[in-house]
Amino acid sequence: MIPGFVYQSSPSRVVFGSGTRDRLAEEAERLGIARALVVSTPGQARLADMAAGYLGDRCAAILSKARMHTPVEVTEEAMAVVTANEIDGVVAIGGGSTTGLAKAIAYRTDLPQLIIPTTYSGSEMTDILGETADGQKVTVRDPRILPEAVIYDVDLTLGLPTAISVTSGMNAIAHAVEALYAPDGNPVVSMMAEEGIRALGAAIPGIAAAGDESEARASALYGAWLCGLVLGNTSMGLHHKLCHILGGSFGLAHAETHTVILPHVAAFNAPHAGDAMARVARALASDDAPGALFDLAKDAGAPTSLREIGMSGTGLDRAAELAVTTPYPNPAPIEPHAIRLLLENAWQGRRPTA
Repeated sequence: MIPGFVYQSSPSRVVFGSGTRDRLAEEAERLGIARALVVSTPGQARLADMAAGYLGDRCAAILSKARMHTPVEVTEEAMAVVTANEIDGVVAIGGGSTTGLAKAIAYRTDLPQLIIPTTYSGSEMTDILGETADGQKVTVRDPRILPEAVIYDVDLTLGLPTAISVTSGMNAIAHAVEALYAPDGNPVVSMMAEEGIRALGAAIPGIAAAGDESEARASALYGAWLCGLVLGNTSMGLHHKLCHILGGSFGLAHAETHTVILPHVAAFNAPHAGDAMARVARALASDDAPGALFDLAKDAGAPTSLREIGMSGTGLDRAAELAVTTPYPNPAPIEPHAIRLLLENAWQGRRPTA
């Protein structure tokens, strides 16, 4: 028997395809944006200029200062630009860091957001904002944070470096894995999550092998959309909690941290989330979800240990301590010793199994 559930669909508008950036001005007009702030990271300033060109007179300012983990000081600088230029909407082009800045602005102003993702983070489909201040990353959910419209243009992902593509894709898969065992999940979310994992699981090896193979890129972007959508409709568990701690308090790169941690949290939760792990395994054509997640990343050349991505072994005790300070939903009990062992395994890069 199917248990009772609640499902609320996302109100975001999605435009998906190749060359869809041509519709940027049209979508901005649909949202009533006449004085847009275009945001990006410093490394994506060229894309910000491109977006401004498509917007024409609708672009009032460009700010290419978005940073990983959305530092509050960057948001405060952006807010000054919003005020000085009478901004009435935000256009973000780039990866999760850029989307984070747009969300932080919208959270404070309720301005409409138009996001053009160039990676597979999926954060553009959620009402979740993670901000960092004083070495701590804090997560908040609010309807104002959810972007009103998203333009997915497969062509903009063709030049994404393979290493970033793989870790970004693993980051997206993590959203779907946690959605499968979230206490507020439902059959609709589970179908989308499994399909998102399947699409990305098929795309990542193709991207790693060919670099800019368009079919694999389209599959990855499609999967990222689904994975972001399910994250936006469920609550987060241990995986995202650990990644926020490791990123906000230890400065580790967001997508790489997700890539390393995901198989270990899957193994940790497997005894308490059998159906979820069976779905993950099926999506990856395996009978061992944690091992398949680890192999997917390793075979594509991604890092598989916290040590590889700059985590000091002396920080593991502190990370474990932070992980158990605040209660949050998770299938397996959150116990200090078990979390410390999980982090040790991830630091060493040991291959986990169910």
